[in-house]
Amino acid sequence: MTGPTVVVTAVGGGGNGEQIVKALRASSLGYTIVGTDMQPYSKGLYEADISYLVPAANDPSYLDQIIAICRKHDAVALFHGSEPELKVLSSNRDVLAELGIFVPINPARVIDVCMDKVQTSALLAELGFRVPRWGAVRSLADLDSVDMLPAVLKPSVGGGGSMNLFLAQTKAELDTFGRYLLGLYPEFIVQEYVGTPQSEYTVGVLHTMAGSYVNSIAIRRHLGAAMSTRIRVANVSGRAELGPTLVISSGFSHGDIGRFPEVTVPSRRIAAALGAQGAVNIQCRLVDGEMYVFEINPRFSGTTSLRAMVGYNEPDVLIRHHVLGEPIEPDFAYVEGTILRGLCETYVSPEQMAAMGGTVGADLPR
Repeated sequence: MTGPTVVVTAVGGGGNGEQIVKALRASSLGYTIVGTDMQPYSKGLYEADISYLVPAANDPSYLDQIIAICRKHDAVALFHGSEPELKVLSSNRDVLAELGIFVPINPARVIDVCMDKVQTSALLAELGFRVPRWGAVRSLADLDSVDMLPAVLKPSVGGGGSMNLFLAQTKAELDTFGRYLLGLYPEFIVQEYVGTPQSEYTVGVLHTMAGSYVNSIAIRRHLGAAMSTRIRVANVSGRAELGPTLVISSGFSHGDIGRFPEVTVPSRRIAAALGAQGAVNIQCRLVDGEMYVFEINPRFSGTTSLRAMVGYNEPDVLIRHHVLGEPIEPDFAYVEGTILRGLCETYVSPEQMAAMGGTVGADLPR
């Protein structure tokens, strides 16, 4: 007997969609998983039970095709695997709700603020939470006024997966990277580099869709492996308290997993202050016992499957509660330990590739 059918988008290898699929596979409910992606070389398409190619999220037909897939397979829930799709689903949440499709996403105001790093920093500071020194750069004049080094430069909006992220230790580097970013984006954020690589955490806080607190979890990142590191440079800034090496993490986190109250307790306060519903992820470092937040992702994490491995299965918990009517025990138990990541390959036969490489949206009900 098969379990409920769930649609997961953007299931390509390494992304959030793949993470959600892995978490659903870990459930005892035996979900039927329908995976979608916009190109046939997506690893996850060949690991889902049923797969479809769909257009990009900004295509006018995207939403209609996703809805058609959900209806064709009587899907009880729809999970997004990419931020462009999150924006589209957020804008059309009422349409999806009317169709009876459970879409566990945060309120639009939370998504809008958290997907803009300048707005996030400003709001957190206003609410009294600690953030690294920061500034919005929209012009060369703004860039010239930046007086914090070393500094992290990244797009205010977009730039997922550490795209176009830079670490500057000198004024010359700041100017070079800043001018480059101004050629790509109307605005970017500069944040002071704080803490050491040994003090970085990714923290998950889960609420019901009514906003009731469910649980929290954290991973203290191990940033020694190439997969988990975006930037690694010797510290020549003269600031010995930052350690001998400056490191910027990649989107592939692994490490020690557990409750870590030093970061989960303040993260709970942040999520509550935001009015979060569903999952939020807070990226932070501990500095002298204080948590400094440098980013918040208003979605399921790139560590969703790691959490599921220790009994903290966010997609499964939300489906059980909101679709199947099961109660949730706040702060339910899960195990702690260390989780390490590597690569996993999938063989795709020429026949499978040919079958998947047809017309975008092929075999969809109209």
